[in-house]
Amino acid sequence: MIRLLEISNHTLFWYYLASNMAYLTMLIVALKTSAAHQRSLKSHRLSWFKESPLAPPITIIAPAHNEEKSIRVAVRNLLELDYPQLEVIVVNDGSEDRTLDEMREEFRLRPVRAVYIPQAESASVRGLYRSEVNASLLVVDKESGGSKADAVNAGLNAATSPYVCIVDADSLLERDALLRIMLPIMADPKRVVAVGGIIRVLNGSEIEGGHLRRVRLPRKSIEVIQVIEYLRAFLIGREAWGQGNMLTIISGAFGVFRTDLVRAVGGYRSSAIGEDFDLVARLHRHLLEKGVDYHIHFVPDPMCWTEVPSDLKSLGRQRARWHKGLLNVLWPNRDMLFRPRYGRIGCFAFPYLWLFELFAPVVEIVGIVTIVLAACLGVLSREFFLQFLIFGYAFATVISIGSVLQEEITYKRYNDWQDVIRLVSYCFLEHFPYRQLHMFWRLQGLWQYLRGDFVWRPLKRKGLESTQVP
Repeated sequence: MIRLLEISNHTLFWYYLASNMAYLTMLIVALKTSAAHQRSLKSHRLSWFKESPLAPPITIIAPAHNEEKSIRVAVRNLLELDYPQLEVIVVNDGSEDRTLDEMREEFRLRPVRAVYIPQAESASVRGLYRSEVNASLLVVDKESGGSKADAVNAGLNAATSPYVCIVDADSLLERDALLRIMLPIMADPKRVVAVGGIIRVLNGSEIEGGHLRRVRLPRKSIEVIQVIEYLRAFLIGREAWGQGNMLTIISGAFGVFRTDLVRAVGGYRSSAIGEDFDLVARLHRHLLEKGVDYHIHFVPDPMCWTEVPSDLKSLGRQRARWHKGLLNVLWPNRDMLFRPRYGRIGCFAFPYLWLFELFAPVVEIVGIVTIVLAACLGVLSREFFLQFLIFGYAFATVISIGSVLQEEITYKRYNDWQDVIRLVSYCFLEHFPYRQLHMFWRLQGLWQYLRGDFVWRPLKRKGLESTQVP
């Protein structure tokens, strides 16, 4: 028994060490990539790009389900984006509130007859509407398909541009967001097939007239913790994976894809729990099997702001669903593991996701149990416990602080010094007790998936209107 506890504890130590060393490597890569990106921006003139006839047309697809509180603000924000050729498709996904009525009143919608070819599977469409205020706005009214993927597919079927940009109806894009996210495509249109943008936490900030007026840190602790999570996930994780052409997820809140490729893989999989992760995985598989030279890019500029859960119940539901979505993608694609045919995705990216993402909560709970047992039996080594604290807590905290400092060095969106101090201080709370809560939610997600519970549980949101200032 004692020998088993010793083996378990040392395995946990090496697991944490490997995980943190991987993140340290990603931090170094991200710092170099971010610096190079900042230098490259100086050679680009967004004002010229804004007026350029060479900019490829984009169709924005925004699925909306019961978004009456924020739909006016969100759609106005999309229509006012700086981009030469833009089509906006809002998909009313069987809303049971006044979402469609709000758009009718605000944008003077009228029914139109248009060719609608259902290439990607979705629930039946009830009608198409064009705005009399802005002809670039098309509203697709459809029956609820029970998932965001189903709604996006309906928008994809109506899209007429070579590129589609998927956004959430409850998110705000900065005015030059499309110009910035399209820079990699303009620089290398043959290879770059998709680009993901960075997602930032909107809670606590001030909105006026559908635009972000002032960036502020949220007041609630649970929201501040999520700010740190998003900074680490995007400015370190996705920045580094994107640099190695191993990006496996483009956030469903903001991403651009080549329309023909999304249609080639059948659009979004309606039954997917994590539709954004699932689509990128299928794009990788499709392109690798065809031997195409491609790149899936990531742009780290602050561009998309979204509301995050502000209560533990909603946050727990979200994180459980994310973990279910992870397993829902990794298991069907397990045949890609360690096969040279699938290159870096099969040999590096997917193994990392299996070991350090999917199995992480299982390893952690086993590790905690064995440490407690070892302490109760009086065989817990002081040397081991000290090493565990250093590599399992202190090292991870330093990584989080590194992501906050990277944000302040490069983008400086939190201009109030008190906000920066609060962010750094919360880095020490993220790994205890928040990490243990997060571990429980992820285990809950695994259990739900294994027993066949794929129900989409709604999250409690305040809406964009409620964050506006007078």
